[in-house]
Amino acid sequence: MVLEQEQEEEEEKEEAQRGFNLERDSLRLLNSMATPTVQQEAAAVAATPRKKMTKQLTGKRDDTTLHSAARAGNLALIKDTLSGAEEGQLHELLAKQNQAGETALYVAAEYGYVDLVKEMIRYYDLADAGIKARNGFDALHIAAKQGDLDVLKILMEAHPELSMTVDPSNTTALHTASTQGHTEIVKFLLEAGSSLATIARSNGKTALHSAARNGHLAVVKALLEKEPGVVTRTDKKGQTALHMAVKGQNLEVVEELIKGDPSSVNMIDNKGNTALHIATRKGRAQVN
Repeated sequence: MVLEQEQEEEEEKEEAQRGFNLERDSLRLLNSMATPTVQQEAAAVAATPRKKMTKQLTGKRDDTTLHSAARAGNLALIKDTLSGAEEGQLHELLAKQNQAGETALYVAAEYGYVDLVKEMIRYYDLADAGIKARNGFDALHIAAKQGDLDVLKILMEAHPELSMTVDPSNTTALHTASTQGHTEIVKFLLEAGSSLATIARSNGKTALHSAARNGHLAVVKALLEKEPGVVTRTDKKGQTALHMAVKGQNLEVVEELIKGDPSSVNMIDNKGNTALHIATRKGRAQVN
C-alpha cells in the first residue's frame, strides 16, 4: 500500500510538472508577440483563486412502460407498444416525461441504442423530439454530449431542425460537443450549418471559447475552418477564445488561435487583461 501511494504521488508530481511546462511555454509565446506595454502590465498581474463547480445529479423515476423498454434496449417491446397504441394515446406516450424530464426517446438516445432510436423517431414529430429533460438537453443534445454520431445522424435525418435547439443557457448541441472534444460530431453539425459556430451561450461564449478552454485542438481547427471570423468574438467578460486557451494546458491550441488572427494577442477584456495577463495569472509567474 505504501509503494502504491508513493507511485500515485509521483504520478501527480509528473502531471503537475507537465502542466507547469505548458503554462510556461504559453507565457513565452504570448510574451514574444505582445506589445511592450502589455508585457509590463502582465508582469504586475497577481494570482487569484478559482472556484470549483459541482454537478447535481438527479434520479430516474416514474418511468412508463416505454421508458423502461427504452432503458432495457428492448426493441420488440418498443415496436409492440408503439404499433398497438391508439393515436391519442400514442402522442401522450411519446411525450411523457419521467421525474428527470426525460422522454423515452431521450432515454434510448442516452443509452446509445441505435436501432431503438431509428424505430422510435418514426413516430416523433419535431416538437416531441425536441422535448427537453430537466438538465436542459433533448435527445439530440444528449447524443452530441456523449459523442454518439450514429444516434445523432438518425435524429438529424428525421428532424434537421434539432441542431438549432438550445438548453436554458442557450447552449447548442455543437457547443456541447465542442466542449467534450467530439470532433466527428462537431464536423457533422458544421456541415449541417456552419452558422451554428456563431451562436453564443447566454454568457457570450461560443463553441470556440469552450473548445479552446478544454484544449481540443482538432475541434478548434474545425470551427475556425468553417467560421474563421469567430476567433475574435468576445464573451460578456470581453474575453476571446485565446483568453480561454491560455487557461488550459495545450500550447498548440494557443498557437492555432494566434495563427487565426495575430491581433488577438493584444485584445483586452473588460478588466483590461490580454491573454498574456491571463496566462501570467494562471502560471503564477512573472513575465520578463
